[in-house]
Amino acid sequence: MLKGTMQQTPLMISGILTHAALAHGDREIVSRLVDEPIWRYDYAGLAKRAGQAAAMLRSLGVKPGDLVSSMAWNTHRHFELFFAVPGIGAALHTANPRLSDEQIIYTLNHAGSAVLLFDRSFLAVLERVRPRLEHVRTFIMLSDAERTEPGEVGALSYETLIAKEQPVTDWPQFDENAGAMLCYTSGTTGNPKGVVYSHRSVVLHAMAAGLTGAFGFSAFDCIMPCSSLYHATAWGVPFTAAINGCKFVLPCDKMDGASLQELIQNEGVTFSGGVPTIWTMYLNHLERTGEDTGKLKCLVIAGSAVPRALAEKFETKYGVSVRQLWGMTETSPLGVVATPTPKLAAMGEAATNEAIWTRQGRLQFGIELKIVDEAGNALPHDGATSGALLVRGPWTVERYFRSETTALDADGWFDTGDIATLDPNGYMRITDRSKDVIKSGGEWISSIDIENIAVACPGVRIAAVVGVTHEKWEERPILIIEPHDDTEICIETVLAFLEPQIVKWWMPDAVIIDSVPLTATGKIDKKTLRDRYRDHLIEQEESAADTASL
Repeated sequence: MLKGTMQQTPLMISGILTHAALAHGDREIVSRLVDEPIWRYDYAGLAKRAGQAAAMLRSLGVKPGDLVSSMAWNTHRHFELFFAVPGIGAALHTANPRLSDEQIIYTLNHAGSAVLLFDRSFLAVLERVRPRLEHVRTFIMLSDAERTEPGEVGALSYETLIAKEQPVTDWPQFDENAGAMLCYTSGTTGNPKGVVYSHRSVVLHAMAAGLTGAFGFSAFDCIMPCSSLYHATAWGVPFTAAINGCKFVLPCDKMDGASLQELIQNEGVTFSGGVPTIWTMYLNHLERTGEDTGKLKCLVIAGSAVPRALAEKFETKYGVSVRQLWGMTETSPLGVVATPTPKLAAMGEAATNEAIWTRQGRLQFGIELKIVDEAGNALPHDGATSGALLVRGPWTVERYFRSETTALDADGWFDTGDIATLDPNGYMRITDRSKDVIKSGGEWISSIDIENIAVACPGVRIAAVVGVTHEKWEERPILIIEPHDDTEICIETVLAFLEPQIVKWWMPDAVIIDSVPLTATGKIDKKTLRDRYRDHLIEQEESAADTASL
């Protein structure tokens, strides 16, 4: 084999920071904070402060190979840790504050970090769990000295600590396969599992995410991630924005419609992304106030299927393109993005929108997809045949953190747990999670397809479909509706809306108006709904029988 003659420069996260500071150091970064005025600086300022944070961590004894944990919102200080921690050869564990106390304790103990940096919002949580934390010795509040409250954890001030340090500028070079970021799955079944992203995987993922077939960022964009920095590194957007010289806006935890609109208008946001519930609330705000979307051009939505009615309203009324994204913590998380192609464009606007709004996305370079049947045989890419979705690639998990067992099959494929189709144009459509597919009388029913239709019904904020026990058909679908605030929904109206759009045997056996629980990552918590309503139809029949016997 002929050996190449090119340099073996390792792919390092510190290289992204150095590039950003040199190539577009004066490009602005704007951050909301928990209880402080809006912060403004630039990539040069980010590099200086990240360097100071790195020096501070070294002074606290953090060494290469150590874990450092954070529990924080989308702020500039949290952003600084994305470079400071991996830059010195440690790895940043972005703890998910929306997990239960038990899961927070589990992930912090499992990570084994001695240092935890956190936003003031989470002081009460940490005071509550601290007696059961086995490794954390130093707590640092991401705040200035004036607002730092030591509390029972004895928190130190981040600003006070970094002010004492000269910034690291000569970042160390080491193996690009070293761990950089540790993210845990949401843990809806069993304990959360840790996935360690390497420097190599983060850089490759960030480069791929910026391509036109994915996010398509340019130096003219202003990016505001509403996907959480603590969950799968906000879809890698912070690193992609830094590479491309985008203005970067961080909304902290202020994800309500009015707060997002203020930043979108005042800062000239062109691109944002997050789970559907955020953009449903934002659209509701626009409809109530009559305001426009300023310079906003594109929303990427993931976490659950995008309601078609939401996509159509943004596109037709506000001129904002909506793109779906599918991915997982295990894929860093970029899997597919629903971007158009010339072939679709030639087929007309209707065909393009059909593909973009009803499919999770198209194949991306760097991640392979295939679907297989129960015996593991590859299935055709005909857009109709569904099977288990498998993935592999340089930013896909090989094994979970602190596990010696591979998560892959013999050919290196990772089973996502999703059921999907692939079509001849390279688009993938999720038909369900394998654990959420409803089997009624031997026939499969897609909960996602019903939800997508139901959520378009006027007044519906969130729609969730789960399978519950049925004496005759074994399992039947029920629909749980959470309406918009101050909105009343008639069950008969919902059924009438569904009836012409789905086959008869897919019609839910019950429609229930209730709050819909969400997981720590903003997805519909179907496990909780199944547990809550498991015997609903049986109880309904028993109640009807008792009434009839009176």
